[in-house]
Amino acid sequence: MTTTNAREPRVHPVPILSLRPTQMTVGMREVKEKRKRWREHGKKKQADLLGNHMIPVVYGPDQRYYVIDHHHLGRALHDEGVKEVLVTVVGDLRMVEREAFWGVMDNKRWVYPYDSKGERRPFRDLPKSVVDLKDDPFRSLAGELRRMGGFAKDTTPFSEFLWADFLRRKLTRKAVDANFDKALEKALSAAKSKDAIYLPGWCGPADDD
Repeated sequence: MTTTNAREPRVHPVPILSLRPTQMTVGMREVKEKRKRWREHGKKKQADLLGNHMIPVVYGPDQRYYVIDHHHLGRALHDEGVKEVLVTVVGDLRMVEREAFWGVMDNKRWVYPYDSKGERRPFRDLPKSVVDLKDDPFRSLAGELRRMGGFAKDTTPFSEFLWADFLRRKLTRKAVDANFDKALEKALSAAKSKDAIYLPGWCGPADDD
């Protein structure tokens, strides 16, 4: 059996709490924003959204589904009382030995085992469900920065976490917690500087000085 490249939707719903995260943190401001938008929709629109926003997963050797994107959405839906979601299988790794699984996931850049301080942790420290995802305010800052045009959306895996780590070196967590909007202004200034030129989606000034 080979790793599937085509995304295969699973037509049967999967319990959200059975999904295994592949990252340690989310930006809780983003989760709250997704919850707010969800509540603004009627029941039919919510059902349509669930049908259209399938969670991409890898099928693991223990018959579990490992979420490789949309962690914020999964957490938001759970917090809003949604019990089940549809998933789409991006890769089938059931044939991989359990001991080798995380190494393969890491090699394919399908896992991001970094904590809210930006420090790498052992794979065993990854949360067991979306409920256990911790808040990283810098991830919220990076998400908001992208939405306001501070950098472009990019296909690089975990690109917003790379930006979060960059911002972590420019601002203190205390500053972000105390005044998010002011921190966002500083983040935008830092994002346009040449210091950020190596980051995915950088769209700083084009002029060479």
